[in-house]
Amino acid sequence: MTATLGLQRELGTVHGGASGPTLLVLAGIHGNEPAGVAAVQRVLSALRPVAQHLRGDVVALAGNLPALAEGRRFLARDLNRGWLPQSLATLQAQAPATDSPEDAQQRELLARFDEVVRTARGPVVFVDLHTSSADGPPFLCLADTIDNRDLGLATGVPIILGIEETIDGASLEWFSSRGIVAIAVEGGRHQHPDTVGNHEAVLWLVLGHLGMVGEPLLQRDLHRGHLRRATAGVPPIVEIAHRHAITAADRFVMAAGWNNFQPVRKGDLLAHDKDGEIRAGYACRMLLPLYQALGDDGYFLARPVARFWLGVARWLRRLRFDCVVTWLPGVRRDPHDALTILANPIVARWFVTEIFHLLGFRRLRQRDGKLAFSRRWSRPENARLGRQ
Repeated sequence: MTATLGLQRELGTVHGGASGPTLLVLAGIHGNEPAGVAAVQRVLSALRPVAQHLRGDVVALAGNLPALAEGRRFLARDLNRGWLPQSLATLQAQAPATDSPEDAQQRELLARFDEVVRTARGPVVFVDLHTSSADGPPFLCLADTIDNRDLGLATGVPIILGIEETIDGASLEWFSSRGIVAIAVEGGRHQHPDTVGNHEAVLWLVLGHLGMVGEPLLQRDLHRGHLRRATAGVPPIVEIAHRHAITAADRFVMAAGWNNFQPVRKGDLLAHDKDGEIRAGYACRMLLPLYQALGDDGYFLARPVARFWLGVARWLRRLRFDCVVTWLPGVRRDPHDALTILANPIVARWFVTEIFHLLGFRRLRQRDGKLAFSRRWSRPENARLGRQ
C-alpha cells in the first residue's frame, strides 16, 4: 500500500497564500495502519503546486515511526491510549533514558502538537487517520460537540458517537480538552484497495468545509460520490452501546465473518473466550471486530441515532440548558472538580445518560457509586470555529 521504511516525522507541510485554518493530520499512530500515510501524501502532492491558492496551512505528521517500519500496531504499548492528563504527567516526569519506543514517539508528537497550535495562523482542526482489521465502510469517531459534529456531517461519512466514553487516552483527548475540533477517520480495512481513496476523499471534503480550497481543485462532487457509494445502506449516525474490553488472559477469539456496521441479532455468536461462547444480548450493529494480534478492544456494539435528536441537542445547547442541570433531582456538582457533574442513579433514574449527552456532557466512570459526567469542551484554548 505504501512504503513506510525511512519515513520522517513530518510527512509534509503546505503553507497557503492566505491566512486561515491549520489542518493538522496524523497518520499511522498505529503501525499496521499505513493507508492514512499514503492518503495524506497524495493530498499534499496535489496542494503543493497550487499552495498560493490555499487558505491556511496543512501539516501532516507520521505517528509511530518504529511500528510503521515493522508493520505492527505498536512495539511496547498502544500509542493511541496515552493522552490523558495523568498519562502525560507521568511521561513528562520520567527520565527520557527510560523511555519505551512509544514513550519516545509520544514526546516528539507532543512537542509537534504544541508547536502547531502555538504557531497557527487561524483555528486548528485535527484529523487522525485509522484503519481496522475488518471489512466495512469508512466512518468517523468524534466527541459530540457542535463543531465536531458539523465537520463530520460535512463529509457524509457515518458518525460514531460515544466511543470516547469507552476508550481512554486516544489522541483526540489532547485536542478536545483544548477546545480544538478533532475527528478520527476509520477509512476501511487495513489493506483494502479502496481504503486510501476513502481517506483521501474525507480529507478533501474537510478542506472544502473549512474553506481552505475551492473548485476546481476540490472536486467536491467526485469525493462525495465516492464516499456515498462506499457507505451505501449504512446508518448515518450510531452511538456506542457496548465495548467488549479484553486482555491476553481472556484468550479472546472473534467469530469469523463480522464486518463493520453488520446487523447483529439477539443471540448471534460474536466471539469465544476462556469462558466459552459470547453471544449478543440484543439487536444492534457490529463495529471494529478484532481480527489482529494486538489490541484491547474485542468489538463494539452500536445502535442508530435519529437525526431528530441531534437537532434537539443543538437547540438545548444554544439555550444553555447545561447551566441548570444541577437543578435536576439527584444531580449536583462535584465538590472537588467544578467541571464534573455527579448524578445519583437511585434518585435520577430516567434517561440520565441520554439527557447529559443531549446537553453536551461526556459520561465518565462511576465515582463513589454515582454517575460522573464532564463537559466535552471544558477548557477551550483554541475554540475559534464557533459554537460548542
